[in-house]
Amino acid sequence: MLDFWATWCGPCRHELPNVVATYKKYHDKGFEVLSVSLDRPYQGAALLQFIKANHMTWPQIYDGRYSKAAVAVEYGVHAIPCPVVVDGDTGTVLASGADAIGHRLTRVLDKAFADKAKKKTEALSK
Repeated sequence: MLDFWATWCGPCRHELPNVVATYKKYHDKGFEVLSVSLDRPYQGAALLQFIKANHMTWPQIYDGRYSKAAVAVEYGVHAIPCPVVVDGDTGTVLASGADAIGHRLTRVLDKAFADKAKKKTEALSK
């Protein structure tokens, strides 16, 4: 999942415990997160402290360019939080934005992992 967020964003901070819990629950199954911080310039030290304090143990991208962050521009991000759940095998976007926040994120992942297990079972039975 690409997770576009910022420390100054109230909704991002509200969603963060869900992202942390989801990462812990699904990481052993193959779920990865790459966060892209849209924090303002010169906030690197504060950002690192926030990441550590909030147990965000996955990789982070921060280029200090705020809303003009290269990855955010490439993905057309105009509002945060903006999670983008991508199938790591196919590159298919499974859900994004509001469809990947809160309990909907868990639903997306449960379905994705169930579909993968089903395909694996079908392939083994052939």
